[in-house]
Amino acid sequence: MTTLRATTTRLGVLDIGSNTIHMLIVDAAHGARPIPEASCKSTIRLMQYIKEDGSIKKSAVEIILKAIDKAMEMAGEHDITQLLPMATSAIREAPNGAKILHKLEHHIGQPITVLSGADEARLTFLAARRWYGWDAGRLLMIDIGGGSLEVAMGRDEEPSLALSVPAGAGRVTHEFLPDGMADERQLEDVHEQVREIIKPMVESFPITKEPNHAVGTSKTLRSLARLVGTVRKEHGRENSMVMTRKELEDWIPRLAAISPDQRVALPGITKERTFQIIGGGVVADEIMKALNVDEVEICPWALREGAILRWLDQFGRTTLGF
Repeated sequence: MTTLRATTTRLGVLDIGSNTIHMLIVDAAHGARPIPEASCKSTIRLMQYIKEDGSIKKSAVEIILKAIDKAMEMAGEHDITQLLPMATSAIREAPNGAKILHKLEHHIGQPITVLSGADEARLTFLAARRWYGWDAGRLLMIDIGGGSLEVAMGRDEEPSLALSVPAGAGRVTHEFLPDGMADERQLEDVHEQVREIIKPMVESFPITKEPNHAVGTSKTLRSLARLVGTVRKEHGRENSMVMTRKELEDWIPRLAAISPDQRVALPGITKERTFQIIGGGVVADEIMKALNVDEVEICPWALREGAILRWLDQFGRTTLGF
């Protein structure tokens, strides 16, 4: 008798981002929900180490390597059988990014996939689609990273539109909010700067196709939702957080008037995001406003889960046995 046998793989996803170095370890099999085993992250805030020409300072490389060592030590403790290392916007855009990448690859002993902005958008969209399923209809995904903003929309697992612009929470903070705070006039200037950055993205969206469901997938959006949003309870589904643009716009000026070290006392604002939460809030407000989105639901899955799902689709399929 012929049967299907699914092979479980212990995957380690090493995400070398602009704000954090994150290792997620899961037990995964094709057709099954990935089961989290362990995770660890180190906050690096790479935008603080960017020179005027866009290159990354040497001191930052040592910080990255130290964070990678911590992640790889945990991976060894949990006996992963497959490592999926990937790097995002900061490494991708730096003039010396290729040189740094070579050093990181030598350090971990295997190639690192450098994702384009569109790649990030597509993988994150895949994670959101699998989470919400086909009944979500035309899905809009918004992801605010440390260095870039990704947006994707579509009815299928492959989005019809996947775009990226350099409007991450860390980048906006570094360039326009160096003190992490702002008065009313300064805040309006940041809003104007962000509107200009996202303009090419907004102009690429078809005005005749509005989403049936809008979701946010980043830690920045999750932090903001925990502060300003509400928990929606739905029968047969996990409880979800929803953030409205109205609530967000009410909170942004209040947050901007509070010093970063005091924001950690607020619900949802973690220590590693206190400084750049205003930048992230402005980006969220502007992209929601530009795309005529009144609220977003926070999706538990994001880029790392998307990478896991893509790997399973390509390499983790069931095999025939007897």
